[in-house]
Amino acid sequence: MEPVTIIGAGPAGLICAIALARAGWRVVVREWHHDVGMRFHGDFQGLENWSSEPDVLDELAEAGVAVTFEHHAVQQGTVFDAHGVAHPVQSEQTLFYLVRRGCGEGSLDRALLHQAVAAGVDVRFKDRAHAVEGTAVLAIGPRRADAIAVGYVFETSAQDGSWLVIDSRLAPLGYAYLLVHDGWGTVASCMFAGFKAQAKYVERTVAFFRQRLGLEMRVPRPFGGFANFRLPQTALQGGHPVIGEQAGFQDALAGFGMRYAFRSGVLAAESIINGTDYKGLWRRDLLPALRAGVVNRFLFNVIGETGRRAAVRRLSRGDTRLVLRRFYGPSRLSRLLFPVARLGYRAALRGRSCDHVACRCVWCQYQAGLDATALT
Repeated sequence: MEPVTIIGAGPAGLICAIALARAGWRVVVREWHHDVGMRFHGDFQGLENWSSEPDVLDELAEAGVAVTFEHHAVQQGTVFDAHGVAHPVQSEQTLFYLVRRGCGEGSLDRALLHQAVAAGVDVRFKDRAHAVEGTAVLAIGPRRADAIAVGYVFETSAQDGSWLVIDSRLAPLGYAYLLVHDGWGTVASCMFAGFKAQAKYVERTVAFFRQRLGLEMRVPRPFGGFANFRLPQTALQGGHPVIGEQAGFQDALAGFGMRYAFRSGVLAAESIINGTDYKGLWRRDLLPALRAGVVNRFLFNVIGETGRRAAVRRLSRGDTRLVLRRFYGPSRLSRLLFPVARLGYRAALRGRSCDHVACRCVWCQYQAGLDATALT
């Protein structure tokens, strides 16, 4: 049996590889970096748990993926509006799981690599694919930046917690966040526009959390990352399934993409194992939530700061997970708005990137092949 080739060793590619290998297929993963998780720097990220009813960890277990990575369930936090008013949010179930990204032990990326190798997957690093032959899955990650997250990872004696700020003065058309757990923290501005001024927004974000929470950072290390979202027509290239961020599978509102990476990887494996249509699978399982994300992003763009403050207040009333799930579930309003949202949700983001002239934003550094951690 000829092996299935997977291009890219991110979460989408590795989960696809694990699923195929455990079904008895030979799998080769080709990754041009020298290790997994090279886009990340040990920063905390949120693995969302609100877009559908099943717990995301149960979804992974059902797909045959063991939860061997470090994770911390978060059920409550605080969201600040643009006036600096704090709104507590909470849920009876987990809102999201705090996970660490990068190549370090305990990270999501390293854990998936270990499982893939244990399942018999041949993972080849420093192997850039210039052509694809035979049965293959494409999972090389984002090809453009629709949003960037820039900030610091650091040591701290601060209490554990999760804080979010919806204020375009800190993060244009996005949000700023502070995540702290077990003596480690991540603070960042996640911006959907104004990339060239990233340093200014990071400075404002750090100043906000210092003033409001007394943030103190020890041994801060700058980091940066980026996300790409779009609605693909087929998510096929040359007849090969395209998964994860290479397909544009990402929440257009907030940039949460790990769950889409998991699901699309499993669906691609299913299409190969059973000889079924990948396009039909992802459109059935992923498209409704992707469309909801487009509608949510469109509304976020057009309602302005007043509308966003009202949305923040709504999140703090009742069970936040249930409120968020309603935003991502199918509804008559969402179906009515989608045709307009699909045409207009990118309009406010047209200035999302810089002009690429004398710029050191995280996206330009990546494109130039520079060290993405040298952000200041």
